Amino acid sequence: MIIRDFHKEKTTDRRVGAQQWESVRLLLADDGMGFSFHITTIAAGSEHTFHYKNHFESVYCVAGEGSIEDLATGEVHELRPGVMYALDQHDKHTLRCKTEMVFACCFNPPVTGKEVHREDGSYALENS
Repeated sequence: MIIRDFHKEKTTDRRVGAQQWESVRLLLADDGMGFSFHITTIAAGSEHTFHYKNHFESVYCVAGEGSIEDLATGEVHELRPGVMYALDQHDKHTLRCKTEMVFACCFNPPVTGKEVHREDGSYALENS
């Protein structure tokens, strides 16, 4: 059994971030679960384009308001608490945050915790 406290993990190297976002990785590849689990906070008024070419991601909105745009289709979907989205086609997307947003996210394959977003918005596939 794995037990982790989000508030404690925020003070460790499991907390990563860049300008206008941070993510606390509560489960990583070396935990052996087959997926990673993160709590991610994104700043109000920010916009981010991501393209996870090597990972699938599911995201549940815990707090805040914003939208996600599927860049292949131009479709825009509103995000608010209780709404989830899954990037099941490695969808390139833009996330726009009206307010600070908090998400619970799962990645498959799991991230190792060493990844950084590349210029194209993706993570390289790391060996776990």
